[in-house]
Amino acid sequence: MHYGTESQMVRKEFTVLNKLGLHARAAAKIVQTSSQFQSRILIIKNGREADAKSMLDIMTLSCPQGTRIELCAEGKDAAEALAALAVLFDNKFGEE
Repeated sequence: MHYGTESQMVRKEFTVLNKLGLHARAAAKIVQTSSQFQSRILIIKNGREADAKSMLDIMTLSCPQGTRIELCAEGKDAAEALAALAVLFDNKFGEE
């Protein structure tokens, strides 16, 4: 696959810190945030990939508290997308 010079790929590891893990409300926040960006964004857990713009994909990963995941974004706004998602994870999705 060929990507233009504008395209970039960024990866970052996270630990799911909120008590309820990536449940419906947290997944909805990920989808809402991811959908603001053009980049393709994946959540990777133990080699399984989920589209960060798909609620169903995220829910099927089953990520309870303490799960280690990797976020991978590819596209011209990949760095911004990952930075926005990092805020969600760091703030435990507004829980607690």
